[in-house]
Amino acid sequence: MKILNHKIGLGESVQVKMDFARLNTRSIIEVPIIVERAKVDGPCILLLGGVHGDEINGIEIVRQIVAKGYNKPEKGTVICIPLLNVFGFLNQRREFPDGRDLNRVFPGSITGSLASRFAFHIMKEVVPHIDVCIDYHTGGAQRFNYSQIRIDDNDPENLKLAQVFGAPFILFSQSKDRTIRKSMTNLGKKVLLFEGGKSFSLDKNVTQSGIQGALNIMNHLGIRDFNGKVSRPTLENASIIIKKSKWIRAKHSGMYRSFVSAGQKVERGIKIGSISDPFGTFEQSFKNTQTGYILNSNHAPVVNQGDALFHIGYE
Repeated sequence: MKILNHKIGLGESVQVKMDFARLNTRSIIEVPIIVERAKVDGPCILLLGGVHGDEINGIEIVRQIVAKGYNKPEKGTVICIPLLNVFGFLNQRREFPDGRDLNRVFPGSITGSLASRFAFHIMKEVVPHIDVCIDYHTGGAQRFNYSQIRIDDNDPENLKLAQVFGAPFILFSQSKDRTIRKSMTNLGKKVLLFEGGKSFSLDKNVTQSGIQGALNIMNHLGIRDFNGKVSRPTLENASIIIKKSKWIRAKHSGMYRSFVSAGQKVERGIKIGSISDPFGTFEQSFKNTQTGYILNSNHAPVVNQGDALFHIGYE
């Protein structure tokens, strides 16, 4: 295996530094790529966090997997990139310094924008080696995602992997053009997009769900025996498959209160939230229109008309 001119043989552990980009001060920005290869060849999995610089929980999941040594395989290869968008992380922003969303410029270009060039090198140097990728994300702004795996609805193999992962929800969601998921899928790679938590926040339950899912997948692929730590799906805890979903948006601007929580099943007709003015002269509650599950809940105390409040999924 060769990544950025580093040859990595069977049984080797290597940290490759992707350092072709610099800050405006000319200071080098290094993105560590942590590669662990077993002495026996086998599948290769990529665990990827921090595509967006403000999505800290995804970074924490991959960080813990490395810190606890779960990334050391008995067969095949585990590649960990805990933090891909170091620029955004340093600036505490979602985007790259050029203002672009890294997850909207794949597969990239060697002559394109800074973000596009970055995407190009990931696709050229890392992606060709992998078979499966788990791409960890969180909800944006104050919107909290309950732990879920997102996959295209036309790939039975990906559905099987998503069920093995074992997140509470599996959401059928077509990958968008120029995302890393779409670009990898076009190359025949299997991609599980994990969503959990919200930006600039760490949640223990989300972190545990993301770690447990990775162990389940590595055990399933034969990369490492995690039988003592694997959570096997049963009728009681099997992932709920969401085939359709919709957003409920604020009809008014004002102070916002939620009456339900992410992950909760909500029946049709129940009150799920209210919006008021700050002065005590106006308050209006709103109801759920169809029985479903809260996949995402807005935690912002103040909202504007049209803001997304809930993402509700239906079996």
